Amino acid sequence: MVLLAAISLSSYILTANPKGEIAVSSIQVFPGNARRYSNKDQDFAFVHFNATADLSPLFNWNTKQLFLWVSAEYENKRGVKNEVVIWDRIVRRKEDARLSILGRNKYAFRELSASFKGAAPAHYTLKYNVMPYVGVLTYGEAARTTDSVPFPDRQELS
Repeated sequence: MVLLAAISLSSYILTANPKGEIAVSSIQVFPGNARRYSNKDQDFAFVHFNATADLSPLFNWNTKQLFLWVSAEYENKRGVKNEVVIWDRIVRRKEDARLSILGRNKYAFRELSASFKGAAPAHYTLKYNVMPYVGVLTYGEAARTTDSVPFPDRQELS
């Protein structure tokens, strides 16, 4: 029991503050129907982003894995603050912790109030969760867009 407490406490000494970069290359907004609300039209955003980060300093002898995610933070036209997870990944090895991602949202990014029109520009962040073998989970932010990214006008499907 004492050994487990020592392992858990020693993880706080080995703190790291990794830095990275994230940039949004394009956003497209299309109308669509959510499966749960088939009679309600909603805007769906498709975000293409580039992210680079070296998260290997987060790995030590007590790190089991990292959970990474990209989220979009914005305020809709009604003033409601939203944070939407659009992409995630689990990293289990230190060798895989050097990221160079050219991706797009993995999960549906839709505005529940029907339209992104009038919504404030969004900030995109790459966040992480360190999952240890023993001890508490720690959270952090590896990258954030320097400027907020506005939502474009809706493109009609032809």
